[in-house]
Amino acid sequence: MITWLQKALLQFDYTAWYYLNTVWHNAFLDQVIPFVRNQYFWGPLYLFLLLFMTMNFGKKGWIWCAVFLVTFAMSDYISASVIKPLFNRTRPCNNPYLQDILRLLVPRSSGYSFPSTHAANHFSLGIFSAVTLGQRHRWVWAAAIGWAVLVSYGQVYVGVHFPMDIFCGGLLGTGIGLFTGKAYNRKYQLMPA
Repeated sequence: MITWLQKALLQFDYTAWYYLNTVWHNAFLDQVIPFVRNQYFWGPLYLFLLLFMTMNFGKKGWIWCAVFLVTFAMSDYISASVIKPLFNRTRPCNNPYLQDILRLLVPRSSGYSFPSTHAANHFSLGIFSAVTLGQRHRWVWAAAIGWAVLVSYGQVYVGVHFPMDIFCGGLLGTGIGLFTGKAYNRKYQLMPA
């Protein structure tokens, strides 16, 4: 039985998706966003973090990189393998009722929509980075959260997720990033090697 709150949330979700995917777009973003939300686009950033952390923090930097990977693995597994099968939510790009208005800018995605694994992964990595590096460099907080928001927004813009998928994936990722970041900080303090 669907409650009035569930109906209101679904109505908001579909309305927000409609504007983010079909109304508020332009030719520039149509070219840029498909790259920005692609995980391979960020490969140089990951390589930079690996080199920066290990060269500046030695053993603690290697451990940071390992916990960074564990953070990713946790968010990816919990989102994709535990939560998505529980909800079985159809993606906008696979919803037959939306095909006439959908703007799909990337190949059609398979699998379920809720929560967004992209959002969970990028928020977990962003928050982990902010928690562990943000005390030394305050700008890391804005950069890390901005990065996660941009990638997550891209998922709605290209037509593979609803906003509520992104919001809940972001909450999941934030929780995981806070957990792993605080766990790392309890054991290690990042001081130059």
